Amino acid sequence: MTPTLTPPAGSLAGLAADERCDRCNAAGKLRLTLAGGGELVFCGHHANRYAEDLVKIAVQFSADPEFTWRGANLMSNSSN
Repeated sequence: MTPTLTPPAGSLAGLAADERCDRCNAAGKLRLTLAGGGELVFCGHHANRYAEDLVKIAVQFSADPEFTWRGANLMSNSSN
């Protein structure tokens, strides 16, 4: 079994201006770090559309400062 390391809180880099949504290629507004170590980037539309499912697989997220992700509250509630 291969151990999985979770990066410390606050270590997730912000979004680069040229990052695109993995679903539709629009400008990225949210980056998720997955439990397995991979990352996904989503536009605002897809980030909010799939928020309930994304919080189940994400261990950390970084959002554009001007974007409010619906899943942020769900992630903070699931860690309690």
